[in-house]
Amino acid sequence: MALDPKLLEILACPEDKGPLLYFEDEDALYNPRLKRRYSIRDDIPIMLIDEAESVDDPEHERLLQKAEAQGIALNFEA
Repeated sequence: MALDPKLLEILACPEDKGPLLYFEDEDALYNPRLKRRYSIRDDIPIMLIDEAESVDDPEHERLLQKAEAQGIALNFEA
């Protein structure tokens, strides 16, 4: 199930307050500036810095390429 578009409009990274990439098929929100992924469990974004996953450079590149290929944009403009 996809996140509600209105929720996506207000979600921001809790650390840098910037926009996120939403990967519906991976149940994740991603901050490309900090290379940090936030999980979505049971349709609830887990927006806790301590529970975020840091990604390595190859995973970061994969996510950026996927976003570009699928037309996934940041959820709002900073």
